[in-house]
Amino acid sequence: MELGLAGRRALVTGAGKGIGRATVQALHAAGVQVVAVSRTRADLDSLVRECPGVEPVCVDLGDWEATEQALSSLGPVDLLVNNAGVALLQPFLEVTKEACDTSFNVNLRAVIQVSQIVARGLIARGAPGSIVNISSQASQRAITNHSVYCSTKGAMDMLTKAMALELGPHKIRVNAVNPTVVMTLMGQANWSNPQKAKTMLDRIPLGKFAEVENVVDAILFLLSDRSGMTTGSAVPVDGGFLAT
Repeated sequence: MELGLAGRRALVTGAGKGIGRATVQALHAAGVQVVAVSRTRADLDSLVRECPGVEPVCVDLGDWEATEQALSSLGPVDLLVNNAGVALLQPFLEVTKEACDTSFNVNLRAVIQVSQIVARGLIARGAPGSIVNISSQASQRAITNHSVYCSTKGAMDMLTKAMALELGPHKIRVNAVNPTVVMTLMGQANWSNPQKAKTMLDRIPLGKFAEVENVVDAILFLLSDRSGMTTGSAVPVDGGFLAT
């Protein structure tokens, strides 16, 4: 399927590793001009070597002021992938203020801030756009030791709907992608215990975790005009987990 993304300009957060990095690589291969945002300079340096022409921006999205300074003069952006996220796993009774603050600052507040910057630019230009928020199946199902993470992703799903409602009249679509466990470095680290993994795999009809490419394909579809009548949606990439 030809997605027709060539010639557009995209911003991807959490671009240094995992889903974000693979999204940058796929967009770059599709002829998109990509701004890659990460807090890790070494990851950006290696990404630029792999994908010449990618514009790196090194900033911690948990820092509102630094993010504003880093992104406010970026120029026109047509497509946005809010992928940056943290998963700080703690039993509910041991959840700390620091874990709450960091998780909500990165997983939710930064999505609001970066989306505002991009949407204001689109509206000022009178240009259509597409925003994809990387959520999780954990937005809709409780998972042990994930109380803060589940909460941030549940909030992200509702934020996606609210953004779609308000930005739709400006021809800006907003959707979420909700993967199951994805075999990124973070996914492998959190689900390396075979017994823990089995409890999740037993609830997935397809019997396997997602590969990064499964998620990237959904992101590219939602960014493209092929999904031109889709907004406010949360698209599962979960092997059927949410159907159970």
